[in-house]
Amino acid sequence: MYGKPGIAMAIKPRVFVTVRKSKTAHHAKSPYIDNCFDEMGVKGSVYVNSQLPSSSGLGSSAAVTVATLSAINDEFRKDHSLEEIADMAFSIEKKVQKGRASPTDTSVSTFGGLVFITGTSRRRLVPQNFQMVIGNSMVSHNTSRMVEMVADLRKRQPDICEPILDAIGSVAVAAMHHMSDAQQLGKLMNMNHALLEALGVGHPALSKLILASRDAGAYGAKLTGAGGGGCMVALCPKHLKNRVAGAIEAGDARAFITTIDTEGVRKEKDV
Repeated sequence: MYGKPGIAMAIKPRVFVTVRKSKTAHHAKSPYIDNCFDEMGVKGSVYVNSQLPSSSGLGSSAAVTVATLSAINDEFRKDHSLEEIADMAFSIEKKVQKGRASPTDTSVSTFGGLVFITGTSRRRLVPQNFQMVIGNSMVSHNTSRMVEMVADLRKRQPDICEPILDAIGSVAVAAMHHMSDAQQLGKLMNMNHALLEALGVGHPALSKLILASRDAGAYGAKLTGAGGGGCMVALCPKHLKNRVAGAIEAGDARAFITTIDTEGVRKEKDV
């Protein structure tokens, strides 16, 4: 956000979207999906099956948007490139989230792998075999509300907020030089989380899970997404990932072990 650099990564869970042509528009209960059909200028039916919890900080809205655009692109033979799909998805997220979206989630959903984002530029990084545990606090959050809260803080107290945002960007840049050093990355994740809490986007439930995962042996852990609830991610030694997952679940949360997915959006099969 605000032009600061960030690093994002695609993980294994997926969203599956099926689109079929129809003469009448079938309005979804999602403004993201409705905007996909409007953007493409077509009418159709849509079926969504998601492995990602919604409103949890895992980029589910971006994944749904990218998958829906790609399914429309295939069904209606639109021949849009992946770059165009990513740009359209970002435009839709920006519209639905009232101008306060980042291209991060839509880029990663489209291209997969590890991506360094600065402003609207995307740079793919060499994939790493990270071992991660995602913890879902089961506390629902509202991305727009959290982003609005930070925007308000930035407006009211720029002398405090701007240095924190600059530091968050600096953490991302530092991480670029330590992508193969999980221990150092873990320390940078911890720094990042502390800075995010200073912005007010933390949550007691997330703090509990993050501290539990670090105590269980994670290299580092931080909230993911807009904050205020949702999910956290812990970077772990391979031999401790089950222990970290157990520590998270002991905190009345759901956990799953995952790693990087180097493939982005794809056509699964004809159905």
